[in-house]
Amino acid sequence: MNFLKLTILLLCLLNISYGNAQEKSNKPNIIVILTDDQGWADVGFNGCTDIPTPNLDKLAESGVIFSNGYVSHPYCSPSRAGLLTGRYQARFGHDCNMTYDTDNDNTVGTPLSEVMISEALKEVGYRTCAIGKWHVGDHPDLHPTNQGFDYWFGFSGGGMNYWGIPDGPLKTIVRNGKPVPQKELSYITDDFTEEAIKYINKKDDKPFFIYLAYNAPHSPDHATEKYLEQTKHIEYSDRSVYGAMVNAVDNGIGRIDAALTANGIKDNTIVVFLSDNGGRKEHADNRPNRGHKGMLFEGGIKVPFVISWPKKIKAKQTYNQNVISLDLYPTFLEAAGVNVETKKQLDGKSLLPYLNGNLSTVPHNTLFWRSVGGFEYAVRKGDYKLYKSSYKNKTMLFNLKSDAYERNDIAKNYPAIMAELEQEYKTWDSKNIAPGWLDPHPENVIKEEKKLQDARKKSTRKIK
Repeated sequence: MNFLKLTILLLCLLNISYGNAQEKSNKPNIIVILTDDQGWADVGFNGCTDIPTPNLDKLAESGVIFSNGYVSHPYCSPSRAGLLTGRYQARFGHDCNMTYDTDNDNTVGTPLSEVMISEALKEVGYRTCAIGKWHVGDHPDLHPTNQGFDYWFGFSGGGMNYWGIPDGPLKTIVRNGKPVPQKELSYITDDFTEEAIKYINKKDDKPFFIYLAYNAPHSPDHATEKYLEQTKHIEYSDRSVYGAMVNAVDNGIGRIDAALTANGIKDNTIVVFLSDNGGRKEHADNRPNRGHKGMLFEGGIKVPFVISWPKKIKAKQTYNQNVISLDLYPTFLEAAGVNVETKKQLDGKSLLPYLNGNLSTVPHNTLFWRSVGGFEYAVRKGDYKLYKSSYKNKTMLFNLKSDAYERNDIAKNYPAIMAELEQEYKTWDSKNIAPGWLDPHPENVIKEEKKLQDARKKSTRKIK
C-alpha cells in the first residue's frame, strides 16, 4: 500500500473514531448560523428566485421551516442578547444598540450575571466557539471568552468591512482577543466559514457548540468576483452585490455541511439558521411582510428560520405556530439532556416536544417586543397584534389571520381587544428594567418617517 493510500485510510479511520466517540456521548453537536439584516424573502425556501441559496434550501428540506419564526427585537444587538440568554433582553435593560464609544465601559452590554447558552452547555460537557460578529458587549470584560466561549474568532462591534482591514478596536478581527494579521484574512465571510470548519474538524470527544454569526449581508456592500458571478443576472446592481453577500453565506453553509458529513457527525448535529432581525431597508426583500429592520411590523421581526437535526427531528416539515429565537436556548438544553424546568429565568420554550408531535398545544399564545424602553412596543396574542408605532405616531391593531400583511388597522373597531393587549404589555413590562443606555434609534425613526411623508407629498398630485 503506497503512502498516499495509507494516509487516506488513517484519516478515514480517525474520522470514524471521532464520529463514534461523539455518538457515544448522545449529546448532539449544535451550530447556530446567524445572518445580519437578511430579508424574509432572501432565501429560496421562502420564495426567493433571484439569489441562489441551494445549500440553505437543502438545510431547510432536511428539517423544519418556521413560517412564523420571530426574533425578540427588530435590530442587531438586543436581538443577539435575547438569543444568547434565552430571555427577553428588556429583563436586563439591553433593548438598545450600543454606540461606538462603549469599549471602555463594562456596564454597556449583556451583563456577566446573565447565563449565556454557551455557559449552560459548558456545564454539561460542551466545548464552545464564537465566530463572527459579537455586538453584545464591546468592553473586554464582556467579550465571548468571558461569556462561556472557549474560542473566539471575530470582531466585537456592530459593523465591519469584508476585507478584514482594521478600523479601531471594535472593527478588528481578533482570535481570542489578539488581532489577526491582515495577511491571514481574505474575505471575512469565507474566513468565518473556514474557522467553523476547523473547529468541526478538531478531534475531541466532547460535543461542540458553535455560534457562527456572519455579518453578511449587513452593509458595507462588499463581495468577491466568485460570488458576484452567481448574481450577475440581477440587473439592479446594488441588489446584485447584496445577493452575492447572501450567496457567500450559502456557500459557507454548504462547506460546513460537507465537513459534518466527512466527520460522520451530521445526523447528530443540530443546525439552526436565522437572521438577527428583518431585512435592511436597502436591497433586502421582506415581502410579503410590511416594514423592515428597526420596525415592529412583521418585516422587522419575522425572519427566515430553520432547524435541522436528522437523528431526532423529522425532515420536510413546516411549522406554522409562533416561535421566537428565545426558544433556541431551552431547545438546546433539552437536546443535551438538561431538565429545562430547572432554568426558571428562561422566557423561551423547548421546541422539541412540539416538533416531534408530543405536544399538540402551541409554544406561545402571547409574544412581546419592546424597543428603547417602550419608545415602541408590540404584543401578539393569538391572531391579534398590537403595535405602538412611533414611526406612525399611533397604536395600531391587526388581525394577522385575516390580514397577515398588516394593511388594515382595526384599532377603532375593537377597543376591548386594544385594552386587553395594552394591559398584557404593562403586566409583562413590569418585570423588565429601564434601558441601561440609549441609542439614536428614536431620533432616526422620526427622521425616517418625516422623510417618507415628505416624499409622498412631493409625488402626490390632486386631480380635479
